[in-house]
Amino acid sequence: MSKSVTEILRMRLAALRSRALFVQFAGVGLVGTAVDSAVFYGLVSQTALGLVASKAVAWTLAIGAIFAINEWWTFAAYGKTGSRAFLRRLLTSYLVRSAGFLVTLAVLAVLVRWFDVWFVIANLIGIGVGFFVNYICESIYTWRVHQN
Repeated sequence: MSKSVTEILRMRLAALRSRALFVQFAGVGLVGTAVDSAVFYGLVSQTALGLVASKAVAWTLAIGAIFAINEWWTFAAYGKTGSRAFLRRLLTSYLVRSAGFLVTLAVLAVLVRWFDVWFVIANLIGIGVGFFVNYICESIYTWRVHQN
């Protein structure tokens, strides 16, 4: 017999309330923030790429680092093993984190263009806002913590 929508939602919310997972995810996020910020600053200040292209490159590299650490540490006990399952999680991670990226990019653009906030600070604020979108989407869709 399949589970009801209410049961599935209850299981997902319970999984998201894990303090240990949240703290680990946030710690890994700090590493990703450092990678993103360093690459973003370097590209904006040393190249002609501009904010959006620089942010896209920085985000891509940071997500790769974040995924590797989350795979090895934060969510090591979740998900199936094997290369196919690993590739599914990697692709899913980039896909679901795209929502967080769009939130981060929107916050960055608004703060820089409308409020003249320094791009480094605007990026950090955007990352902070996007963090919650990423935590929910990664937990539910990439590692499927509610299924373990």
